[in-house]
Amino acid sequence: MKYKEYIKDVPDFPKEGISFKDISPLLSDREIFKSVINKMAYSVTDPPDYWVGIDARGFIFASAISMVRGGGMVMCRKVGKLPPPTESYSYQLEYGEDTLEIQPGNGSVVIVDDVYATGGTMEAVEKLCEKAGYKVIDKLCLIDLQYLHDDIKCKSLVKYE
Repeated sequence: MKYKEYIKDVPDFPKEGISFKDISPLLSDREIFKSVINKMAYSVTDPPDYWVGIDARGFIFASAISMVRGGGMVMCRKVGKLPPPTESYSYQLEYGEDTLEIQPGNGSVVIVDDVYATGGTMEAVEKLCEKAGYKVIDKLCLIDLQYLHDDIKCKSLVKYE
């Protein structure tokens, strides 16, 4: 399928120089969204114990994939949004620092997000999952902005070169 037809480029959003990938048209089309979820879900050979959704759009994909393949869904959120106990991990952004949290646990996980850009958030979530007691077996996203990184460390359906 041509999923790019359902992803709208929004120039200079949320700030000048950024081309935002609006997935709203993809999410609003039941058949396309169902196809995306199935393809993402079955790109992972062995389903994990949990699908870790990254705040916030990763929640959409991780929860839907968990319904298709089984396993639970764990939220990775911005600091202060989860009740204790939590593990936290701070990492550098281009202009500053961010902190993410997850509740501790154990078992295998696949990290899920909507967009893989520079890889910084995905790498931080991987370290956070390991710190919290999980074993990361794969990483998955809808969109890979390959022009922003040199390495491929995440499975994706849609690639922008």
